Amino acid sequence: MIPWLISTKTPIVTFVPQNPRLSIHRPKLSQSYLRPVLLSLNNQNPNTVDKPAKLNTHLFGSVTIIPIHYSPRKDKRSRGYEEKRGFAQVGSQQMLALCGMGYWVQGFRCFPWLTLNFHMAHTLSLHPSILQLVQNSGNLPMVAKPLCGIVSDAIYVGGAHRIPYILIGVFLQVLSWGTLALIPVARAALPTLMACILLSNLGASITEVAKDALVAEYGQKHRMRGLQTYAFMASAMGGILGNFLGGYFLQRTSPETMFLIFAVLLSFQLALSSATREEALGSSPPSDCPGERTIYKNFRKQLGDLKMALQDDKICHPLLWIVASIAMVPVLSGSIFCYQTQLLHLDPSVIGTSRVIGQLILLSMAVLYDRCGKQVPMRKLIGAVQLMYASSLLLDFVLVRQLNLRLGVSNKVFVCCFSGLAESLAQFKLLPFSVLLASLCPRGCEGSLTSFLASALCLSSILSGLLGVGLASLIGITSGNYSALPVGILIQSILALLPLGWIHHVPATLPRLEKERKGGMSRRTWKNRRVGKVVFGSVYVCRRGRDSETQR
Repeated sequence: MIPWLISTKTPIVTFVPQNPRLSIHRPKLSQSYLRPVLLSLNNQNPNTVDKPAKLNTHLFGSVTIIPIHYSPRKDKRSRGYEEKRGFAQVGSQQMLALCGMGYWVQGFRCFPWLTLNFHMAHTLSLHPSILQLVQNSGNLPMVAKPLCGIVSDAIYVGGAHRIPYILIGVFLQVLSWGTLALIPVARAALPTLMACILLSNLGASITEVAKDALVAEYGQKHRMRGLQTYAFMASAMGGILGNFLGGYFLQRTSPETMFLIFAVLLSFQLALSSATREEALGSSPPSDCPGERTIYKNFRKQLGDLKMALQDDKICHPLLWIVASIAMVPVLSGSIFCYQTQLLHLDPSVIGTSRVIGQLILLSMAVLYDRCGKQVPMRKLIGAVQLMYASSLLLDFVLVRQLNLRLGVSNKVFVCCFSGLAESLAQFKLLPFSVLLASLCPRGCEGSLTSFLASALCLSSILSGLLGVGLASLIGITSGNYSALPVGILIQSILALLPLGWIHHVPATLPRLEKERKGGMSRRTWKNRRVGKVVFGSVYVCRRGRDSETQR
């Protein structure tokens, strides 16, 4: 028999067990919102709560219920409801503005690049293979993204390690595009033009690394599932507007004017980023990072963390699959572009409209993926997208063979509707992998891993472009002879089917969604939940109280 001591002056129930082995460490509880309840497994008078009573011996003894201190404000917004809302977190408005503006400008980069492609093809009269070589070699600074990611993870500038790097990257882009707009010599000669392109892509790589790391870090910390999809949609919307305005302005203004417009837009992004403080986003540097460790030790730590992350099969296998699926398909974008503009004489508005439709398709697929695509098994989704991508490459075969004219479809209509489909599918294929690696990214390694992913994807696209240049030279595609172009397109489509042979390296489902299905609770389930532990003989039960029960 265990004696129970109940005081009517204090709302906390205490007990002293006779057996010291049954003594249970009880945490300190606040007296607010606590109400003592004494229950017996025998039939007792409920009025005995107000005074000591002799309890009958029972097989399991008696039950003491001690409510846990809780805030009634928390009852209004339960944990499951918070996770469902997603964006009601610390610094969410600043994060959405910074992320939305940054990725929108990233998608809007097609606005000056469309002008630059026409400038190199018509004003500088570059060979199709040389044009494609310039396009792909200009992306070489993107390969250095892992170094940028390690630097942003290891080195804090003024107590922040994301916003300062965004500012540096945007400033380099303003410098490069402003030079092309204001200095005629810079855009007249290929060497100076190439230098400006490399500087612009270097700034873009630094900015993208910092943004991707910030999105992954903030999304993991605040459990925001849709932040990557939101960034992807913002980039797609920027691409839609950039291609639409690019095709319109290119016929009415000079290239230097379009370069200047984009430089001014980058200046607005620079101002917005400089006005945002990283502390407002809920990010703070670790206590041991600024002073107690040297830069060399931080670099070694980040390299070690990145190496350990890449050794994980859950990260390594899907990463190798997506890189191989891109690198092994030779891209003939330069030859297709020259064929459309030089042989079919399509004006810039048609090319811009085709890319606008492609970006609209990309945005629609991103929305569908955010709404219902995450419930589809990832392996089946990626396999279906890869199959559609290989099939969409044959649309260029139809255009080159002029099969569309036999069906009564003009070249302008066919290019507008179908030319950008393959590129949209290739970009959409990256979204599930971005969500997967962001959910598996270890804490403190966000910048390193996301930048390594972006660098690997960029390197694979460069290899794909170089293979395309080699294929075009091998089969004899020149600026005046495109007769071998259909053969190159067929080779593209066949090689795009090969990655389906090792699709088993792609995970069947997203691990993050599996965790949510196992651990997630609805609002009603969480509200009616009773949290506690029961020890029979000396029973100690903790439960959540509610206002309605307290008032009884």
